[in-house]
Amino acid sequence: MSERAGTTDPEKLKANLEKIEVLTARLSAALAKRRQENPDLEGPGMDLYVKAASAYLTDMMTYPEKLIEQQMHMWRGTLLNLSEAMKGPEQNSAGSDKAPSSRPDPRFRNPLWQTHPYFNFLKQQYLLSSDTLTKSIEGLSELGEDDQQRVAFFARQFVDLMSPTNFLATNPDAIEKALETNGQSLVEGLENFVRDVEANQGDFSVTLSDPNAFEVGRNIATTPGEVIYRNRLFELIRYTPTTEQVHAVPLLIVPPWINKYYILDLAAKNSFIKFAVDQGLSVFVVSWVNPDESYRDVGFDTYIAEGAIEAIETVKAFTGEKKINAIGYCIGGTLLAATLALMAKRGDHSVKTATFFTTLVDFEEPGNLGVFIDDHFISAIDQELAEKGYLSARRMARTFSFLRANDLVYGPAVRSYLLGEAPPAFDLLYWNSDSTNLPARMAKEYLDYCYRENRLVKGTFEVEGEALNLKDIKIPIFAVATKTDHIAPWKASFSGLRQLSGKKIFVLAESGHIAGIINAPAANKYGYWFNNAPADDLDAWLSAALRQDGSWWPFWGEWIAAESGKKIAANSLENSEFPALCPAPGSYVGMRAK
Repeated sequence: MSERAGTTDPEKLKANLEKIEVLTARLSAALAKRRQENPDLEGPGMDLYVKAASAYLTDMMTYPEKLIEQQMHMWRGTLLNLSEAMKGPEQNSAGSDKAPSSRPDPRFRNPLWQTHPYFNFLKQQYLLSSDTLTKSIEGLSELGEDDQQRVAFFARQFVDLMSPTNFLATNPDAIEKALETNGQSLVEGLENFVRDVEANQGDFSVTLSDPNAFEVGRNIATTPGEVIYRNRLFELIRYTPTTEQVHAVPLLIVPPWINKYYILDLAAKNSFIKFAVDQGLSVFVVSWVNPDESYRDVGFDTYIAEGAIEAIETVKAFTGEKKINAIGYCIGGTLLAATLALMAKRGDHSVKTATFFTTLVDFEEPGNLGVFIDDHFISAIDQELAEKGYLSARRMARTFSFLRANDLVYGPAVRSYLLGEAPPAFDLLYWNSDSTNLPARMAKEYLDYCYRENRLVKGTFEVEGEALNLKDIKIPIFAVATKTDHIAPWKASFSGLRQLSGKKIFVLAESGHIAGIINAPAANKYGYWFNNAPADDLDAWLSAALRQDGSWWPFWGEWIAAESGKKIAANSLENSEFPALCPAPGSYVGMRAK
């Protein structure tokens, strides 16, 4: 081990071992309270295992050379790893990395993974085994495309779980820290684990961010404004102008109701809302309620009528303008698209332009979320919806976290439980933990109408007897997708939005679903691709696109300014018919899920 290990203090070590005994008793009591979960909500049904095993056996008998090649690769790599490990520290190839992938793996930063024979062998053998398992299930001839994707996803979950970094005996960072602190880090890690299990009624859910580091309205979601309207579904926030003049055409932002709106208003330095206000835009934002069982019968049509349309009409009434610009983010964009199609069908042209952030309207290729949409999972969800009247925020949070398990599950668990570190003060992770419930009917319709039946692009999505047609939307569109999005894949996003008939601008931002959107210009972190040509062939569009350094926000800012009309005095936008109900960020945003 490294020279960092300190001298053992027998008394301190004894005291820590006694603390561990007490904490272990608390843990046992907490685990006894764990609720029995429907196994279909926790993983794939048995039929997928049977299909995968059957397909593997069929391939093994049909193409035995494939199996032999895989096994030879595995044994050859294992013997090489053993040979390197037996050389000892002096002869070991310090710094070498024979991993199948040349991409640096942040899990293996500790130098001992390279220089120590034991840890180097563990790492290399893990990477070799992971590579062998992954390749053994690629292209199984008897599996359909959907099942192939599901097998690959859940195999990756197993591979990530079994990383040696996730276990005390095989994590050099954890061992070193335990030795340095005479076991204090293990005590603190166990305290963290017991706290999380107790807080979640016996279940495992790692705390991602210091829950006391942030307070909505104090150090996040602080852009000044007022709630000017409230109904049972949302509060409408009107933000205070920061410029003497503002554009006459107001801007309404429709965020997803799966999360809180303040992802767009974290700290001032990375607040998209503050950026928009500072551009001289008159900004309004929908802040959705966090529903409980009393919202059981609220559906997609309710979110359109009492949500999006009501917000549009209220902004028009407040400003006196006949048209507004709108932004929809993620499922908020899906809602906005459905709303625009309904309004077009009715001859309502209240929305002048629409901007979509990482939005799916075509769910034919829904990304990693699609692996959960099978009969077993849907049946289990239906049962939970019937019992509770809503889809719990905890269920949603767990599902989204395991889409990026190393970043949102195992990495935080290692730091908290094996290293005994306190959760970081990270605004994005705090927001990520502040989840919302979904009403039962809405959740059911969202899964069925979008993911299972793909009604929007097929023209079979009906609202109040009207069949919606995306081609009826003929207004200018600005669409932003993100390159590594695991929730709304960029090609699926652009492919669906091509169905809209208006003039379109497509921008592909670097990074993922959140970081690619929340990319303030001052950070100068991620760039974007832009191509003014129609995105008929997405691969050709990207190959011809020009990469731009920096945030796409200023580019959008220029576009939306040109679509927002003349400048008027900011203080002229006051309306005594809409007295302030309370300061921003309002009351709905503070409603925590059970």
